[in-house]
Amino acid sequence: MSRSVLFDTETTGLDPGGGDRVIEVACLELVRDLPTGRHFHALIDPERDIPADATRVHGITAAQLQGKPRFAELAPALLDFLGSGPLVAHNAPFDFSFLDAEFARLSLPALAPARMIDTLALARSRFPGLPNSLDALCRRFGIDLSERTAHNALLDCRLLAQVYVELTGGRQRGLELAVAEAGGAAASFALAGPRRAVLLEPSPARLAAHQAFIAKLKDPLWTA
Repeated sequence: MSRSVLFDTETTGLDPGGGDRVIEVACLELVRDLPTGRHFHALIDPERDIPADATRVHGITAAQLQGKPRFAELAPALLDFLGSGPLVAHNAPFDFSFLDAEFARLSLPALAPARMIDTLALARSRFPGLPNSLDALCRRFGIDLSERTAHNALLDCRLLAQVYVELTGGRQRGLELAVAEAGGAAASFALAGPRRAVLLEPSPARLAAHQAFIAKLKDPLWTA
């Protein structure tokens, strides 16, 4: 199993070294780069104020975080979910820096830079000179943005998961061929993840017509 985690954070500002804190974290589990449905999501008490400029971006106020757990309380569960595989984020250095600052406050090790997959860097490489924000990429790939009225971390993760599939090769990346065991005559084509399998099985008449066609060929490969 090739497991990775796609994640996003919302924060009180832009400078983790200057005292800004994480106030929301969301993670989606990916297997072969497709969402499995498992996720981690938490709102976090940052133990400080939230500037109005930050609230205008993500819509989260200090009042909404009253009574929420502190990062220290969530860190073990978050680290368990992040696991040891690749970590995918849009403008990943930003999110890595904030999580690393939170871990440092708890004397925990930083995330290994080698785990980082930055979808912004992927987008800039594929679409140089074009806007490559999450919104711009969703519009480019025809992904529905109607629910995105603010920078909600969990929604952003779900949108980014669709963008990531497109950036890394499109939906056909999850296509797998599974041959049914019953006589070997049926084949099903299934998309990895929560997709509907489509069964393709030729009728007896089609099979007979195929055999008749092959019989007319000289030394056909199919009968070698």
